Amino acid sequence: MDMKDKVQKELAKVNDETKDEILENFNKFKQYLAEKVELGENMGLSEEKLAKTTEIVAGYLAKHENPRNREEKILMELWNSGTKEEQHTLSHMLLKMVKKA
Repeated sequence: MDMKDKVQKELAKVNDETKDEILENFNKFKQYLAEKVELGENMGLSEEKLAKTTEIVAGYLAKHENPRNREEKILMELWNSGTKEEQHTLSHMLLKMVKKA
């Protein structure tokens, strides 16, 4: 099973109540992501691996979730309007943002 399949399998496991709790408030969303990034760092994942994982998560959210606040709406619009390269760059930027959270 490749990384994309593993990440998507984990995302699919999150129940609707937990998903709503995470996504309802952008600060909660950033904190959740920051915890997952820290976990990845502790596991020894490189910045590039973390960015690729972030890219998978962002793509999944863009396809399967409706934005629940204006920040998520902007991120979704940026994501959907970008090329693959721009999405990868945005993934790196998201990582930087949540590391500061």
